[in-house]
Amino acid sequence: MSYEVTFVPDDGLYCPEIGGWSLDKYRMLGLYASLFSTGMKAKWERRIYVDLYAGSGYGKLQNSGKIVQGSPLIALTVKDPFDKYIFCDEDEEKLTALEVRARRVAPTADMVFILGDCNARVDEILQAIPTASPGHGVLSLCFVDPYNLVGVRFATLRQLAVRFIDFFCLLALHMDANRNYARYLDEDADQVDKFLDLTDWRDRWNAAKWDGLKFPKFLAREFSEQMCSIGFLPEYAMKEVRSDEKNLRLYHLALFSRSRLAFDYWAQVLKYSTDQTSLF
Repeated sequence: MSYEVTFVPDDGLYCPEIGGWSLDKYRMLGLYASLFSTGMKAKWERRIYVDLYAGSGYGKLQNSGKIVQGSPLIALTVKDPFDKYIFCDEDEEKLTALEVRARRVAPTADMVFILGDCNARVDEILQAIPTASPGHGVLSLCFVDPYNLVGVRFATLRQLAVRFIDFFCLLALHMDANRNYARYLDEDADQVDKFLDLTDWRDRWNAAKWDGLKFPKFLAREFSEQMCSIGFLPEYAMKEVRSDEKNLRLYHLALFSRSRLAFDYWAQVLKYSTDQTSLF
């Protein structure tokens, strides 16, 4: 079982450049979204897909110039489509292009487009997710794909977690946190505070580094423990993604769920994704 990304012709709409390593991300999301949407179809009355950094729907690979479908169109074209789609992005040009592409690909789909920073618009995103009731279960899959460590704050995920929801997260532990290590450790810096929704992490880091723990792994552990604190299962299998040019560590992909079945799906995704080391 695997998932192959879809290459598409240029349609003349806005299409930002992306790195080749994004293909790994899209393959993993595509496989997990397919397993999720089909596996949950008979178990929940409504399945909702939420994309907090939806983008334009297309991305142009830097080296080849080929254009690939992004996460919103991947979710829209799974075998058993979700019952509702919520797309958020703070870039109006991207969101406008996405709406055209999404309605072209899935003209009858129930879609909501929210313009703005997902952290500032979280109340609107929550309102767009249908409310569950006895005999009418609602389960959501939220793709969290920020550009940097604090693109999505833990406080935002905590607010969304009042619903039945799984999070498929990109954690920029190397491409941002490790590269900006000195700046983020400054006492006046609050980026990590927002990422973790904690202010006392420096004390634990000062102890952890003397035990040989690397900063990215420390942040991953702290973030995972924060997710556990709001009811998610303590799973630490994160997939490392490296650049396709210099093989540099970039980020980790992680799944957070309250269901053991979700991690059975995640195990299949890890099995069939490209062979890169898990963080834990």
